Amino acid sequence: MKKKNVWALLMAAVMTLSLAACGLTNTPASKTSKAEVQASTSKEESTGGADTADIKVPSYTELNLDDYKDVTASIKFIHHKTDRAADGTMDNMVAEFNKEFPGITVSMEAITDYAEDSLLRLNAGNWGDIMFIPAVDKSELKNYFMPLDSYENLSGVLNFVDAWQFDNICYGIPYMANAQGVLYNKAVFKAAGIDNLPTTPTEFLADLALIKEKTNAIPLYTNYAAGWTMGAWDAYIGSVSNGDDTFMNQKFVHTAAPFADPGDDTGAYNLYRILYEASQNNLIEDDYTTTDWEGSKGMLNRGEIGTMVLGSWAYAQMQEADSHPEDVGYMPFPITVNGTQYALAGGDYNYAINVKSSDENKLASLIFVKWMTEKSGWCYNEGGYTVVKGGKNPDMYSAFDGCSVLSDQPALAGEETLLNDMNNESELSFNAGGNAKVQRIIESAVTGSETLDDILLDWTKAWNAAQKELGIEVKY
Repeated sequence: MKKKNVWALLMAAVMTLSLAACGLTNTPASKTSKAEVQASTSKEESTGGADTADIKVPSYTELNLDDYKDVTASIKFIHHKTDRAADGTMDNMVAEFNKEFPGITVSMEAITDYAEDSLLRLNAGNWGDIMFIPAVDKSELKNYFMPLDSYENLSGVLNFVDAWQFDNICYGIPYMANAQGVLYNKAVFKAAGIDNLPTTPTEFLADLALIKEKTNAIPLYTNYAAGWTMGAWDAYIGSVSNGDDTFMNQKFVHTAAPFADPGDDTGAYNLYRILYEASQNNLIEDDYTTTDWEGSKGMLNRGEIGTMVLGSWAYAQMQEADSHPEDVGYMPFPITVNGTQYALAGGDYNYAINVKSSDENKLASLIFVKWMTEKSGWCYNEGGYTVVKGGKNPDMYSAFDGCSVLSDQPALAGEETLLNDMNNESELSFNAGGNAKVQRIIESAVTGSETLDDILLDWTKAWNAAQKELGIEVKY
């Protein structure tokens, strides 16, 4: 077995500490009934500290917010939204929440390096009552988080609740959802003479060349230096690039050559070809090593950048960054499969509640999570795709009207952890912090050190070796 990277070691630490704490977990409800959470921790283990054995915490779908106006508790919420903490958005939402629930005090902490720091805090066990779920193994969810409801019940009222469900029990609810597309500046496209949005990688690369030729804008801003922005490219390798909503969670781990070129401008190969050829042909920043994430927001707003590949969550931030919000657009990713463009919509970070909190705090936390999900308007205001079934979507998605919007189907029963296992064993970490492998594409294209075929063949060898090591059957 290969030596694991730092991320894999962190995950191993999570699992080790989880097993040590297995005696502290709740027992989930049956697969077909609503998950009613009972007290599972002692007074000493509870973050609330009070003896609340007479409190029963309902499931998400059982909870009627109007019945709990007099609840009193103090809860803590840790999250990654440092920008919304700084601009007062988070405090404003809590103030609105307290108009309805004055007895629930919500303290918040915004964490800059959330992906790593949240895992360390999760291991320590003293992080608070509500957090956004970091990259933990699904089989360990019950050791850390309170079951919120059965998948059957929760998926009847909310979208995208499959990401953190295990054995038919949901442990997380997305605070917002994203559609995966491309940010672009409308004024730049007009100046470059681009009248129709591109629908294939070849058309997109041609449009980037037009932006280079006819404007002063950077055609494609990679945000290489930020690191995490590189991992955003992985979100397009399933439904968006091949039109198959079962690929990412059911077929990917069983596929022998997932990065091969289909020869028709589709698939993961042509997704990453865009980045490679744009870098190779000087259609990105002059010096990719000095990109500035915060600065790039205003640059796109002002027309100094033509396009950026990021989820729809970034749209609102780009609009707010300077004085030209009307020029910020969002378009479907330029891949067409058998005449159809596909847009992947899925949940962002998920709220979760500490399984070791007191029942008093669990109830208050569930009230807060439900209010944030259904009444705060946060998802809509951030340009998110609606989490609530039947909810309204922002106008920014008008360019997606001709697309087929898909959501990745969950893993098959018994295979919930296979993608995580493959990510760790192969060290490729798709949709799990695999930023370096995508940065390698830019580095190789600019320096000429490797071809795209060289890189993707290397990925394939690592993928096949992981399949063999883990005993995963190759079916496709």
